Amino acid sequence: MQLLPDPARRLAAWCALLLLVAGVGWVAVRLCAELRTAVTPVLLALLGTALLGPFHRRLVKAKVNRSVAAAVTCVAVVAVVGGAVYIVVAALIDTGDQIVASLKDAAQGVADHFGAAGTSLDDVASNARELLGKFGGTAASGVLSGVSVVGETIAMAVLALLLVFFFLRDADKAAGTLRAFAPGGSADTLEAIARRAFHAVEGFMRGTTLIALIDAVCITVGLLVLRVPGAVGLGALVFVGAYIPYLGAFISGAVAVLVALADRGFVIALWALGVVLAVQVLEGHVLQPAIQSRTVQMHPAVVMLAITAGASVAGILGMLLAVPVTAAAFGVVQELRERRGGAPDAT
Repeated sequence: MQLLPDPARRLAAWCALLLLVAGVGWVAVRLCAELRTAVTPVLLALLGTALLGPFHRRLVKAKVNRSVAAAVTCVAVVAVVGGAVYIVVAALIDTGDQIVASLKDAAQGVADHFGAAGTSLDDVASNARELLGKFGGTAASGVLSGVSVVGETIAMAVLALLLVFFFLRDADKAAGTLRAFAPGGSADTLEAIARRAFHAVEGFMRGTTLIALIDAVCITVGLLVLRVPGAVGLGALVFVGAYIPYLGAFISGAVAVLVALADRGFVIALWALGVVLAVQVLEGHVLQPAIQSRTVQMHPAVVMLAITAGASVAGILGMLLAVPVTAAAFGVVQELRERRGGAPDAT
């Protein structure tokens, strides 16, 4: 005699499965958080390998030794990233004061306009001084923790670069290693799933980098034409922000419009807003479909939820990693769906 009807028992089974999956996921997230100094370089190295893989493969096809090709690729990426960082930092140093001054002017204008209904900047400044005086005793510990964070970041970056070298050099052995550890009869499926996930991440990284470059160039040119101060620095901000879909573009575009409003007036700010919106329309309706049409397509709502979840787990780093990880998951789901749909035809 059954105590529960069949629908209730099926619902209970599904609830138990969801609880089990949620528990395993929570434990995995906690382990990654505890081992972040080891997990983060691995994830960054996988993203770097996905981005640099085509260049390494071209060198190998040109009869270059795999180790030499991997070393040349790593040296090239260090040179490119180092040069880009130098250009961005130099641009921000040259134009950073203009950007900050423009933002202060905009904030002052808002405070003057709404001063009667809200708190003035003088009140904010006095409150800030009181807070600094109250928590001034913790400044030394904050400096020490900041130094430790910088050292940890440098160590993770070096480790990630070394892992990129090994991942590129030994990429041809990855499939064999994966098949060796696969349970009996699942080697082909596991290899196909891994290839689809990596292909999704590879497409996302290459497409996002190209789109970020096009967005940054277009917005920089538009701001230069409008003679907005700090155009190069704002363009660099657009390029970096493009790796956080939707949210990064919104923040960088808002900063550009505020700077234009503060320094060039309302009319120029409207033109700057038009430039930002035109670039976003170009990205959403032309660049995204044309460049990333062969990769996993995700709904904007899914992307925003992934970014929010990544930010809650690992802050800015989680926001950067959330979308490629989600793209890999979508690739796995798509591969499994195709295999399940193709199974009846095989019989």
